[in-house]
Formats: sequence, C-alpha cells, structure tokens
Amino acid sequence: VQVVESGGGLVQAGGSLRVSCTVSGSIFSIYTVGWYRQAPGKQRELVATITGGGTPNIADSVKGRFTISRDNAKNTVYLQMTSLKPEDTAVYYCKFIGTWGQGTQVTVSS
Repeated sequence: VQVVESGGGLVQAGGSLRVSCTVSGSIFSIYTVGWYRQAPGKQRELVATITGGGTPNIADSVKGRFTISRDNAKNTVYLQMTSLKPEDTAVYYCKFIGTWGQGTQVTVSS
C-alpha cells in the first residue's frame, strides 16, 4: 500500500487550500481514511476522517472550516480547508488502514 499526500503550500490567513491523499495498492472504497496534522513541538492530532460510505467526522478544532470528501473512482480523499489560521500551520498526514503518507506541509502566514 502506498499513501501519497499532495497540495500543501503557503497561504495567507483567511485563505483556502485543498490537500489530497491518493492510495494505491489496496482496495480503497470500503475503508475509512483519516487526515492528521502535527505542528512543530506538538503531538500529532486527528483532523478528520471519512468512512468508505462517505460519512465524515471533523475535529471540533476545525469544524465549520474544514471538510473532508472522497472520490473512490480516483482512490483519493480530499481535505478542503477554508478560513485558515496561523495555528493551522502543520504537516498534514493521511492514514489509510495502518499506513501513513509522508505528509504535506501547510503554512499559514499572518
């Protein structure tokens, strides 16, 4: 199984960004996929998950600003981030079953 994140970058506070997680080497559509983030000096935290059937679960810290979706035809899960804040700055990781991606850096400037 390979998990690859993409789409990170530098954005100003208040802006939006979408990161993607693409999985290969496994049946994709039946499994829950999760997005996590880790800021410097902090523990990795759960941001959002989405079940194989498309049911999302969003962490309270980003609820109302972040949404998660998936395209099973593309083996891809998306994390749409809006109204970004400097405290959203972190490396964003995708987890599929027990496999982590390498992460994608999201930096929000004030």
